[in-house]
Amino acid sequence: MATTKPNAAPKAAKAEKSSPAKVEGAQVKVKGYVPTLQKMYKDEIVAKLMKEFGYTSIMQVPVLEKITINQGVGSATQDKKLVEVAQQELTTITGQKAMMTYSKKDISNFKLRKGMPIGVKVTLRQAKMYEFLERLIAISLPRIRDFKGINEKFDGKGNYTLGIKEQIIFPEIDIDKITKIFGMEITFVTSAERDEEAFALLREFGLPFKNIKK
Repeated sequence: MATTKPNAAPKAAKAEKSSPAKVEGAQVKVKGYVPTLQKMYKDEIVAKLMKEFGYTSIMQVPVLEKITINQGVGSATQDKKLVEVAQQELTTITGQKAMMTYSKKDISNFKLRKGMPIGVKVTLRQAKMYEFLERLIAISLPRIRDFKGINEKFDGKGNYTLGIKEQIIFPEIDIDKITKIFGMEITFVTSAERDEEAFALLREFGLPFKNIKK
């Protein structure tokens, strides 16, 4: 006589319930997915930079190590909820949980106490970094009014910081729901030893510098 397995159905139901695709808010990535700019770096940019600077090894080619976004909220001394709003917005923009930054000392003139939240910060690496960079170049920067390109002032160590005056250039932000305009600084940290090399790297990614030779 054939025997039945009464627990088979419950196990299947349990497996379906715990499936990642069923979790609300979960980001399901296709196996083997590689962001467009990450693939472009490997397939095109490396070869271009090796030719431009005469590198003899792929290991010499500079890489984009991380992108850091900092948002200061000066008015947080009067309204602490503004930092929470900025945290939510930056999390929405980057797709990664933003962390609060805190004052390191007391400044009585600004009613600032040590340990008070004064801003938010996110550090992006790998896939999230490339995804953010692509959205920044293709969608957000072109939304700046009268946009004519970005300045090319590097820090002397192969890193570049871009100042953004308004968070509303990011399509993830609902203009009708914002309570205050926040600016931010976006820092691109590269492995380049010279600004010239870092500039070439970011140029090839598509950052719209003003003085790129056509």
